Amino acid sequence: MIRDLYNVRLGPAEGGSTPLTEEEERRARAVLFSDLGNVIAERGWVRFPAYSPDERRRLVDVARHLSDHWGQRVFIEAEDQCAMKLYLAGHGAQPENPLLP
Repeated sequence: MIRDLYNVRLGPAEGGSTPLTEEEERRARAVLFSDLGNVIAERGWVRFPAYSPDERRRLVDVARHLSDHWGQRVFIEAEDQCAMKLYLAGHGAQPENPLLP
């Protein structure tokens, strides 16, 4: 028996990500702002996973909003392919070979 399939679309690949709706994106950023902000305020830095370009952009935006909120710059850098570090001045990566005075 032959069956015709109409309006069939491929779903996202296994393990792939789907874009967030505008409301989901707003809530995700609000949670990151609160949770990451609390950790940064407590110890001066936080490491957070970011596997996709969208996740990295979201963290950059959160760092910018924290900077605006605190009036103090929150720096952000990629530690590797999967993690970003947000930190306040004085809590960033120390160079392996610091310059001599």
